Amino acid sequence: MKKYLPHILLSIYLIEAIVAGINPYSRSVWFAENIPIILLVLFIVILYKRGVRFSNTAYILMFILPFWHTIGGHYTFERVPFDFFNNLFGYSRNMFDRIGHFTVGFYALPIIEYLVSRGLVAKRAIAVTYAIFAIAFVAVFYEWTEWWYAELYGGESGLAFLGSQGDIWDAQKDMLLDTLGAVAISIFYLISKKK
Repeated sequence: MKKYLPHILLSIYLIEAIVAGINPYSRSVWFAENIPIILLVLFIVILYKRGVRFSNTAYILMFILPFWHTIGGHYTFERVPFDFFNNLFGYSRNMFDRIGHFTVGFYALPIIEYLVSRGLVAKRAIAVTYAIFAIAFVAVFYEWTEWWYAELYGGESGLAFLGSQGDIWDAQKDMLLDTLGAVAISIFYLISKKK
């Protein structure tokens, strides 16, 4: 089972992507939300085919973002049925998007594993620092992409992809959550390696 976990996760993602691609709320938003995720999954598959392997924990954590994002792309993040969570914590805004941003930070673990396993850094602390900064850079780049898309396409499609839901600080909060996810996973990594 452990040996085939990446294959199982990929199969689950492919089934989900096909099902979520059927009659999404907005086809243009579906494309905009899913193209980066499809490219990400393709990149992971290429790495796997080239012999770059990560721990099963890293594969499980890497699976969460494509799974989450594909659901968000189907409904648009603002419309995902997530009321139980929003009501539980008293949010008036749909927080499905924010949790998705936190899972972006989970990609810090494979970055750390790669740097350490290949001997590219002298100390784990350097790998952790690099991974956190890499995730923060990706967060900034993605927020720029959302801004560019919203400016280019405008209208309902642009607003749905931007996903700010009226929050003027949405981009900053999203970048913060991406980075906090990386910090949390980095702490998890450092604690787990002490055992």
